[in-house]
Amino acid sequence: MGAKAKKALKKKLKKNSSQLSISRRTNGTFDFLPLEGGPGRRISEPEEPVNETATVLYIGHIPHGFYEEQMQGFFQQFGKIKRLRISRNRKTGKSKHYGFLEFENPEVAKVVADEMNNYLLFEHNLQLSLIPPERVHPKLWKGVNRRFKPVDWKAIARKRHNKERTVEEHQRMVKGILKRDEKRRKRIKAAGIDYECPDFVGDIQPAPKKIKFDEEED
Repeated sequence: MGAKAKKALKKKLKKNSSQLSISRRTNGTFDFLPLEGGPGRRISEPEEPVNETATVLYIGHIPHGFYEEQMQGFFQQFGKIKRLRISRNRKTGKSKHYGFLEFENPEVAKVVADEMNNYLLFEHNLQLSLIPPERVHPKLWKGVNRRFKPVDWKAIARKRHNKERTVEEHQRMVKGILKRDEKRRKRIKAAGIDYECPDFVGDIQPAPKKIKFDEEED
């Protein structure tokens, strides 16, 4: 450090000390004075500790195979569990890899959130965090005790396919099949493949016969 730099540093420190004495005389005592200059500052006193009342935990990054039964058996070692829910897909019933857990004791919930956050389980780091009571959705636990039953889409498609159709519905269905078949034939021909596609059976339906009855004589 050169002579000029030392002289400038001494001048700056003397200026800061004079500002500190002035600010103490005008505004009272301060906890520290910024090195870059300016008025003194006061360190805010820590707030009083708030009593923990949150009992609901958010659990993210839930691995495959770690479902309601496994979570119940794992987390009940910390304390009594009140409710447990894993979010699932409505169509397939598969886990969305996040859920919610509620303990009866808020102290237990706080310990679990602190100790089990980023816990490595089946190559997944669990993400746990407390949810304040005012942020818990009123419908969060709707249907929590009801066993999830996925929709049998195969049975619905089978029933839809096998239902009885009217003549108009059958003709509309055949028309769509023939349209798709014509596109398929064009793609085969464009690819240079010499293939004679079989004709579609049932494309021609006999028209319903109308029977005319003679008028009865009085």
